Amino acid sequence: MYAVFRETTYATDEKIEETEAFKTFQDKHAKQPGYLGTVVTNVGEGRYLTVTLWQSKKNMDDARDALAPIVDDLLNPFMTAPSKLLGTGPIVVNDII
Repeated sequence: MYAVFRETTYATDEKIEETEAFKTFQDKHAKQPGYLGTVVTNVGEGRYLTVTLWQSKKNMDDARDALAPIVDDLLNPFMTAPSKLLGTGPIVVNDII
């Protein structure tokens, strides 16, 4: 199992998770092969931290390639700064699933 950690900053005048654009993205995200789930946390001042779990590194990499244009179209217009990839890697401890 692999994880992706990302920080994204959006304008504070609207909750991104309540927009149709975000809901559409999340639907497409969840339909990617190997998708195991996502946790998104609003840490304040428009900053969101996201952890997404994938069955394999290949699933993770393929999804990134497939979703890049969707992110550009749906989410980038709401961002106030470029999304930051904090890291990816194999999960070494998991007591959630």
